[in-house]
Amino acid sequence: MAVEPLSQKDIEDRLAELPGWSLDGDRLARSYRLGSHFAATALVVHIAQVQDQLDHHSDLTLGYNTVSLTVNTHSVGGAVTELDFKLAHKVEELAAGHGIR
Repeated sequence: MAVEPLSQKDIEDRLAELPGWSLDGDRLARSYRLGSHFAATALVVHIAQVQDQLDHHSDLTLGYNTVSLTVNTHSVGGAVTELDFKLAHKVEELAAGHGIR
């Protein structure tokens, strides 16, 4: 099945289900603040594992105690697709597992 860009309405509807996520230009974006640099690093490693499993990767930034990511689908010209939301939901599950709400 081909990956198709989502409409602005579809993006807005799906973002309503993902508190903390936003549309930053043509990308989904989210930042997390953790209790320590080690905790932030552990979250980055877990996100990287999920991205490899999905074969869909975000731009991922590690700060001292923060993790930020932005994602869109390069294969459709950098638009937001269902793949991006699938990754966002998986990242939310990981964050919850790290005690982030």
